[in-house]
Amino acid sequence: MSVISGLNCYIVSYDIMDRKRLYRVHTAMKGFGEPVHYSVFRCDLTPKGRVEMVAALTDLIKADEDRIMIIDMGPAEGEVEGKIEFLGVHREDKDEKFIIV
Repeated sequence: MSVISGLNCYIVSYDIMDRKRLYRVHTAMKGFGEPVHYSVFRCDLTPKGRVEMVAALTDLIKADEDRIMIIDMGPAEGEVEGKIEFLGVHREDKDEKFIIV
């Protein structure tokens, strides 16, 4: 990616208490990023994309039952891959750039 891409990498993890809401949140997240683990996505987003993701998720969850965690990993073209580490079995992905230990 270009250094002027304006994209930040976000790790999004969620705990959704209802199966229907879980399915809806998972489906919505596919539009914003790639799953890296069950209920965990990596999303490379512009500031506008982040706002759109938060708005979509806010509309889907019950704030008094569900929880979503968003971690800003910094510029997508930065050192993101070096900050993410997996242990054990992982999803096979030809384009995956994470460090697997």
